[in-house]
Amino acid sequence: GSSSACASEDASSKVVLSRGCDPVMAQRAGAMLPPMIGQAAVIGVTTDDEFFSLLQERKFDVVFFAPGACRYSAAHKPIPGGSHASAGWTIADYWAKVREHQGDAAIIVETTEERQIVPLLRKALGLPPA
Repeated sequence: GSSSACASEDASSKVVLSRGCDPVMAQRAGAMLPPMIGQAAVIGVTTDDEFFSLLQERKFDVVFFAPGACRYSAAHKPIPGGSHASAGWTIADYWAKVREHQGDAAIIVETTEERQIVPLLRKALGLPPA
């Protein structure tokens, strides 16, 4: 392959907000994911207080629900890092909250499978498949 990156590989002006439940994985994803998704920034949070605060502060290009959080929801278990306001919520409730603050056109990505993260985020960011 050529060493020159084509413009379609550049998502460096975009920001992904990631809601997960494992602080170590969130930190790791923030470092590992950007090179695989066109250098888009990844802001990983693991509590609803942080998540809701950021949703209200600014617009994000993509809102991502990490596999662990999605698996908890699929198993009808509370997602770790929840707050009093979000007690008993499923991913669907979180989607509604994202739309409330980010608008109906917000791009939301969720998966229970780690191997799907990069392909789904690349698609959401408008990048070609890796």
